Amino acid sequence: MIGNPLTILNEVESSNNYATGLAIHGLAHHGHAVLARFQSAGKGQRGRTWQGAPGQNIALSVVLDMKGVSLTRNFELSMAISLGVYDFFSHFAGEKTRIKWPNDIYWSDRKAVGILIENSIKGQIWQWAVAGMGINMNQGAFSGEMETKAVSLRQITGKNYDIEQSTKTLCGYLETRYQQFLRDPEGLLTAYNQALYNKEQIVKVIYKEQLLQVTIQMVDAQGRLWIIGAPVPYFQFGEISWVIDHGRPA
Repeated sequence: MIGNPLTILNEVESSNNYATGLAIHGLAHHGHAVLARFQSAGKGQRGRTWQGAPGQNIALSVVLDMKGVSLTRNFELSMAISLGVYDFFSHFAGEKTRIKWPNDIYWSDRKAVGILIENSIKGQIWQWAVAGMGINMNQGAFSGEMETKAVSLRQITGKNYDIEQSTKTLCGYLETRYQQFLRDPEGLLTAYNQALYNKEQIVKVIYKEQLLQVTIQMVDAQGRLWIIGAPVPYFQFGEISWVIDHGRPA
């Protein structure tokens, strides 16, 4: 079960690296979760770093035993993790919570959660996945360009949250969606598209150095974002940058 056990660290370079090390050395079984009160070198998508105020946010990494699961289902796992975090955050923040393709959680037009899933593969066999998530919880303000791009649960609701207890609640939501991943992938895809950020809306993206206005239709089981208004019918992960907040890529 996800969150059993839950290891809590005061400080670590990266909770994903720590959890991966546990898995590699046989010190973690399926569901083992690592919560870091502070990460000195948190990891984000495409080599970016993730930095949060010490003790104010959830920096969680979960070890998942993927033996026996086809590698072709890697995006379905991403959907399950995204939906688990979406369920948790929207419970407190409400209906403005959305999943921005492929797996960020946004509230209105601001980023609330970043998710990074790293996989261990031998040959064509999926061994482990480590799902890392950084959730903005009690941080009162963000610096630099993130001042207008990020948002925390405290900023939305005006409340402070117990990080350890909130993490345990989050793990429950993640477990529910992981079980759906195992048993009902079609329902998972339906739920993901229902929560999709800017679905059926016109958005601006940068594709091959061109600024385009496209209409988002849906995401399929392979993780492709289907759109109208581009030279191609769909985008693959990593092909576009979103343009949000007065023309700045996000």
